Amino acid sequence: MGRVGRRIGALALDWALAYGAAALFFSTDGVINGFAVTAIFVGLQIVFVPTIGGSIGHRLVGLRVVPLQPGWVGLWRPVVRSLLLGLAVPALVWDSDQRGFHDKVAGTVLIRS
Repeated sequence: MGRVGRRIGALALDWALAYGAAALFFSTDGVINGFAVTAIFVGLQIVFVPTIGGSIGHRLVGLRVVPLQPGWVGLWRPVVRSLLLGLAVPALVWDSDQRGFHDKVAGTVLIRS
């Protein structure tokens, strides 16, 4: 299982990438649109979880998102997981296995790769 330290590191990297992209494309008079940052963050999650097995931050810190059942993570799991993660609250609630609520709902688990 991916532990809290790696998860926070991955999250920080992903938010930094989203923030940088929003600063480039959605900044007006030096003010960055917070909704754009969140939308880019969620979009990056949706694109990269099924294609490379996790977000860019996950992969850089050695984590991977996998489904509970063997096989490919599919398309719906990353969408559900990412939308809930964009709300932030589900990611702050986890069980004894340190699986976030967003992972439980999507049927995924974040593991060390």
